[in-house]
Amino acid sequence: MNLTERLSLYIQLTRLHRPIGILLLLWPTLWAVWIASAGHPSWLILLIFALGTVLMRSSGCAVNDYADRHIDKHVKRTQNRPLTSGKISEREALWVAIVLALISFALILPLNPLTWIMAFPAAFLAASYPFTKRFFAIPQAYLGIAFGFGIPMAFAAVQGTVPTVAWVMLLANVFWAVAYDTEYAMVYRDDHIHLGIHSSALFFGKYDVLAVMACYTVTLLLLAAAGLMAGLGIVYFVGLVVAEGIALHHYQLIKDRSREKCFAAFLHNNWFGAVVFAGVVGDYLGR
Repeated sequence: MNLTERLSLYIQLTRLHRPIGILLLLWPTLWAVWIASAGHPSWLILLIFALGTVLMRSSGCAVNDYADRHIDKHVKRTQNRPLTSGKISEREALWVAIVLALISFALILPLNPLTWIMAFPAAFLAASYPFTKRFFAIPQAYLGIAFGFGIPMAFAAVQGTVPTVAWVMLLANVFWAVAYDTEYAMVYRDDHIHLGIHSSALFFGKYDVLAVMACYTVTLLLLAAAGLMAGLGIVYFVGLVVAEGIALHHYQLIKDRSREKCFAAFLHNNWFGAVVFAGVVGDYLGR
């Protein structure tokens, strides 16, 4: 196998060809960087957190495929993944995950010690999430913590402390992750039943659509509270209203539980995160 073919397998292993996961991880991190820096972020911190997001999400995907290596072979959509199909060895996948995580850690070395300390629980959350599907009824909530841990880390990097608003934003991200990943889980509900793994779609059952919309509502309420705590103004809250409109659009997509529309709703969460970010940036620019 030549280098080009090997790199192609690594791209598939780390899902770099499917950037939605990177975006869902990146938007909350950017919200936090902007708010922590009162609208004037350091370009170095922006670069570090943006690259760290890509690296840690990629590392997490490699761990996910390792964790699911015996499950994926029983699902048509995953049985051709590089690790499951034997094109990449288990040891190789783990080394990819470790190297990417180490590079990510090296990126934060110019930052303060509190950020270094917080990198350890962040790495643990990213590495352990794939295994929670075996025993945790709503693994999507754990995913929300893992995907949102860049929020307190960003405040630590900028301010040298983690204020209450950071934890409120992290909690908002947990509810957002439950919302969007339940939409994703609704697509593959039958696979989860067949394989005996947990998901929020199975946990909520016939109330899955109601639960998704309730989670969007709580997300927006918590983001509104965070905005008030951070002293954000009208532009930010206009962004939240637009995000509410996006959530209502998702209801139209998922209410009939069509697989294609549920997946479209999941992908569309990129815009939810983007408009909240636009509200944050626009509010600071307008001052």
